[in-house]
Amino acid sequence: MNKFLKEMPLIAIIRGVKPSEALEVTQALYDGGIRCVEVPLNSPEPYESIKLIADAFAGKMLVGAGTVITVEQAQKVKEAGGKIIVSPNVNPEVIKETKKLGMQSYPGVMTISECFTALDAGADALKLFPADSVGKNFIKAAKAILPAGTQVLAVGGVDQSNIKEWQESGADGFGLGSSLYKSSYTIAEIKALSFEFTTELKKDN
Repeated sequence: MNKFLKEMPLIAIIRGVKPSEALEVTQALYDGGIRCVEVPLNSPEPYESIKLIADAFAGKMLVGAGTVITVEQAQKVKEAGGKIIVSPNVNPEVIKETKKLGMQSYPGVMTISECFTALDAGADALKLFPADSVGKNFIKAAKAILPAGTQVLAVGGVDQSNIKEWQESGADGFGLGSSLYKSSYTIAEIKALSFEFTTELKKDN
């Protein structure tokens, strides 16, 4: 995975963020120890938010888009300065275009077949989604047959109460949505939650 995710394997999913608040929210995440942020494309003016974050946090954080399902969307993310493409599904064309554009590809998988399809297309890591529906045992079973070094990110249902369990089950990283960010959260709350998650992951490591 990217060096920022190796430093702290958390992706903050700021679904619904507006450009006017994107920098303040991202600063709170950064202050809490998070080094990667994903702006889902079903947020208001997502490309503008990505551009603002990419410009302001260049060299300090990894930024990209989530809910990317078309080649055209991946191209727009690149133009906005994004570095990662996170998808809810496996679309080989999107994965290949992402790699062609020099970005990281994290497609969503639920089955072993989807894992291999994604890796064959060039995916950098696999996003197990929705993780809570598939279950922790999937990761260990999948890694027994996937190529050595395959990285799996757990997304969906991961919160403070179970993140260590997911890590112990073999998850290499995590995508955090409503357990970390909601538009109703204050900046202080976002910073505090970020610190809570990053502190928890640093324990015993």
